[in-house]
Amino acid sequence: MSAPTGPGHFVDKAPFDPGLSEPGGAQNDSFYRASAWRLTWWKFRRHRVAVAAAFVLLAFYALVPFVEVVAPYNQTKRHGDFIYAPPQQVHLVHEGRFVGPFVYPYRFTFNMETFRRDYVVDTSKPQPLRFFCSADSYEFWGLFPASFHLVCPPENGTMFLFGTDRLGRDLFSRIIYGTRISLTIGLVGIAVSFTLGLFFGGLAGYLGGWVDNVVQRMIEIIRSLPELPLWLALSAALPANWSPLLVFFGITIILGMLDWPGLARAVRSKLLALREEDFVRAAELMGASKSRVIARHLIPNFMSHLIASATLSIPSMILGETALSFLGLGLRPPITSWGVLLNEAQNLAAVQLHPWLLLPILPVVLVVLAFSFMGDGLRDAADPYH
Repeated sequence: MSAPTGPGHFVDKAPFDPGLSEPGGAQNDSFYRASAWRLTWWKFRRHRVAVAAAFVLLAFYALVPFVEVVAPYNQTKRHGDFIYAPPQQVHLVHEGRFVGPFVYPYRFTFNMETFRRDYVVDTSKPQPLRFFCSADSYEFWGLFPASFHLVCPPENGTMFLFGTDRLGRDLFSRIIYGTRISLTIGLVGIAVSFTLGLFFGGLAGYLGGWVDNVVQRMIEIIRSLPELPLWLALSAALPANWSPLLVFFGITIILGMLDWPGLARAVRSKLLALREEDFVRAAELMGASKSRVIARHLIPNFMSHLIASATLSIPSMILGETALSFLGLGLRPPITSWGVLLNEAQNLAAVQLHPWLLLPILPVVLVVLAFSFMGDGLRDAADPYH
């Protein structure tokens, strides 16, 4: 009998190494043992746009506690000689020589034909900016007086990076101050919405029956109402003699109470799918109460999905506050927010003559896009089938 023809079998003569019997064995073991949070984080890191958006939001929220330090001027300081002054550019080189960050001063003349101030840049006198210096005084978080700033205008000079408004107030400093209110209202609003969504959605999904029917009908009624007119009506109902702080909390509660139905439906659908699982039956047989089953066993199993949903809801809170304040029914001066600053842009004639009044819309667009991109990344990372 002849030997079989054809290519022979490959035999590796190297000694056997049990650590290499399964490629990436240690890595696979860590993958299978990883928690849901760790798996979500690993998948989120691969989403480069979402990670970049997260860094942008981190920079914005890191600014919130230190707006008084970062802003070069106090938000209420007026410059009577520089009403509607255009933005000043920061330069580094003067007449071919590196000088460092500086601005050119403004000179203005009153135009008798247009009845406007004409600002002329004086390029013969560069004015260096100051860093880590003392300038306008303020009360840090309203607790103690201070005057330290990261960047200060030149001595006996000005630094209007985004120009000034009708009262001569620096628009860049006011945008920095508005960051605290506009970003905080989104977090506080989503906290209200998150609490209501978890409560009503948890009851509807776990108990079912008539409780589910009542919650569902309540959600349908709220979602059938036109959103913007309802915002306007509730905001207009706030007493005009309320303090700015009470108005802030009133607007926050309104935004949170109108945004919870979407989250409640997501919680309900997840609980309907999870309440028949074996671990839920085991917890019930061991005598766990309904509230404990919902809070300790059901909700943690899809918390990553809830965080992704909440992240996508924060932009609607920010846009809602901006829209209400823009229409004059939200936050009011002396509170400074991005919507309050855009309220001055209602005058089309002023915008046509002074287009920098629209600059407060830039942080709104940037933050909303960053939240949307990060929310998409979190949603994809939290999806076990993605």
